Amino acid sequence: MPIKLISSVKLSPLSLPRARLSVALAIAALSAACAVTPPATTVSPVTTAAPATLPGTTASAPAVVPPPRLVDSGIAPSNNDNSEYANFAQWKTVSSFIDEMVTKNGFTRSELEAVFNKTRFVESAIQLMKPGPPGKPKNWGVYRARFVEPVRINAGVKFWNTYADALARAEAQYGVPAEIIVGILGVETVFGRNTGNFRVMDAITTLAFDYPNTPTREARMAFFRKELENTLLFARESNIDPFSLLGSYAGAIGWPQFMPSSIRQYAVDFDGDGKIDLRKSPVDAIGSVAHYLQVHGWKRGEPIVFPATVSTDTSSENRWQAFIGQGLEAKFSLDELTAAGVVPTSSLASSAAGSKLFGLVDLQNGTAPTEHWLGTDNFFAITKYNRSFFYAMSVIDLGRAIRVARGG
Repeated sequence: MPIKLISSVKLSPLSLPRARLSVALAIAALSAACAVTPPATTVSPVTTAAPATLPGTTASAPAVVPPPRLVDSGIAPSNNDNSEYANFAQWKTVSSFIDEMVTKNGFTRSELEAVFNKTRFVESAIQLMKPGPPGKPKNWGVYRARFVEPVRINAGVKFWNTYADALARAEAQYGVPAEIIVGILGVETVFGRNTGNFRVMDAITTLAFDYPNTPTREARMAFFRKELENTLLFARESNIDPFSLLGSYAGAIGWPQFMPSSIRQYAVDFDGDGKIDLRKSPVDAIGSVAHYLQVHGWKRGEPIVFPATVSTDTSSENRWQAFIGQGLEAKFSLDELTAAGVVPTSSLASSAAGSKLFGLVDLQNGTAPTEHWLGTDNFFAITKYNRSFFYAMSVIDLGRAIRVARGG
């Protein structure tokens, strides 16, 4: 939710405000004129490079530039956001996190304590993270119907028509077809309609330090602590108040629902306005989705997925089952799969195979027969966006439905 905005993620405001800079320069000049050596400081400041000293002159003291600070615009939580004051700054685990952020990233303890004093506990984020009731069978048909439906298809046609040039440019630059980009934005947020109203600082902090009691609790808290670090770094780099970021209950942001780490690593300024804004710029969202998929293994011009069947002949001993659940990557040859009883139902699979590798995809259908597909590297690139076969297939099917509805 890798993550679906914001001001630039590339530029970090390291200079002082103009008024304070003038004062600093005046003090430096006065110190040089009086040949007074500035006192030593116990903090290692960021300094500008000292210019070369000309013969017969006295070197000026370098201007001291403190580390950038987080913006505080006084944003308060909504009265109906189901959050509550938690005094996070007093939690031992949060205090340790603050220590790490000060040492590793140059924040000051006072500014982070101020931030966590304003951060709220969101019980609904915890409830939404809890796994569903056990024993309920997965149902691909039901899942698909939530996303491949008239509202998303009609909105997708309008979106594609409006941003056809940007989609074509993204396809040319990154090799990702327009219908896949459109499919992801449609599944994630219905093209910007549902981007989430949780304050990202609140949701991610809650999950980072009080994740539900599940077998993966420690790993998930470590994940969200990393996302919390990236949230604070992103806000500082972008010169924005971290509490201005709104997103999903898991902290995903903007049209493509990028997590903060994904924004910092993969988001691009595709509209060329000098900043990355995944909340308000559909063009930045288009380019960022395409860039994300390219980095995660998308191969230009190659197929995505082929339908298949599996042999139920007892003589085959159902050897194909050994290819189920083998990770999110294409790593088996077509010969290996067919020898185990996996049969492509499209001649395109055989003709496109060559030296390509595939993964066996199973889409469980409740009490109905399971669908099987052969996924290529491009299919598994989509699963890096969301680690789910259901998700990847719904993106593919929605994108295709939108393309057909446009007459493409």
